[in-house]
Amino acid sequence: QVQLVESGGGSVQSGGSLTLSCAASRYTYRYCMGWFRQAPGKEREGVAAIGSDGSTSYADSVRGRFTISKDNAKNTLTLQMNSLKPEDTAMYYCAARVGYYSGDYCITPARIDYWGQGTQVTVSS
Repeated sequence: QVQLVESGGGSVQSGGSLTLSCAASRYTYRYCMGWFRQAPGKEREGVAAIGSDGSTSYADSVRGRFTISKDNAKNTLTLQMNSLKPEDTAMYYCAARVGYYSGDYCITPARIDYWGQGTQVTVSS
């Protein structure tokens, strides 16, 4: 089992930037990991994922604005979010799928094994 703890959420104006971090309790090199978000009244959706092979996948709505990265030496996952929009407002969750998968595979919420508690991101216009 792996524990995931997010940090870095907050409030920012439209066009601003935030960096989310996730600390994992175990070896991230063994996991496909990703960031997901859920806004009130909406389903949880995949934002970005990075496979155990380093391959990345992004939702169309964030591609070009968000960047996901993983530091296996520190067991951390990061999401750099630039040019934020009000529609990016949501609870953001760090997540992991055990095993060797590509980013395209584990950007789907149903394929996730472990979830963090979430961190709130609010973007005002």
